[in-house]
Amino acid sequence: MTIRVLIADDQQMVRQGFTVLLDAEPDIEVIGHAVDGRDAVAKVAELGPDGPDVVLMDIRMPEMSGIEATRRLTQTTEDTADTGVKVLVLTTFNLDEYVYDALLAGASGFLLKDASAGQLAEAVRVVAAGDALLAPGVTRRLITEFARLGAPRAPTMERLGVLTERETEVLALIAQGLSNAEIAEQLVVAEQTVKTHVGRILVKLDLRDRTQAAIFAYESGLVRPVGY
Repeated sequence: MTIRVLIADDQQMVRQGFTVLLDAEPDIEVIGHAVDGRDAVAKVAELGPDGPDVVLMDIRMPEMSGIEATRRLTQTTEDTADTGVKVLVLTTFNLDEYVYDALLAGASGFLLKDASAGQLAEAVRVVAAGDALLAPGVTRRLITEFARLGAPRAPTMERLGVLTERETEVLALIAQGLSNAEIAEQLVVAEQTVKTHVGRILVKLDLRDRTQAAIFAYESGLVRPVGY
């Protein structure tokens, strides 16, 4: 199955460069470009069911930022419907001040623009499959932000009660950045068992993906940054 990608970046050279790299992959096809966030939202709506599975979204763009475009593409409101598209955020800076906001807006992953062709393609595949892609730098940024925010919010803590003990354990490991395979190894269970737990966690907590699960784990106080 071919993964359809739309590239949203205000720099033509970036759009063309990523197109060449991704179109060289047998299972990935670039189906369109957008010059800013507003254009990206419009293109996804225009393409409809034949639209992208993944949008490569630059954060800093004119007209509409990548953060707002991500929010409109991934979050259902009275004015917008869930498109089902995954957003992979692109930025030049490892600790971009907007990364945290982009993740909260609904981005499923984060990638530096200087990533190799192999890293770019793999990132697209990971996000398209429904997994989160958090580079170590982003995970550190996330931890720093939650440390700055201070005490967890009580309503979020109460929601943890719907999880079983094992599901709570898996959620904590997700927040630490472990993959399904790594969680399975640590808990000495089959990887498919972990996938089942992850799926139930997302359903019970009404979360979209692993990125939201990681954020929830920090917000709820289940996982606290080391040293805080």
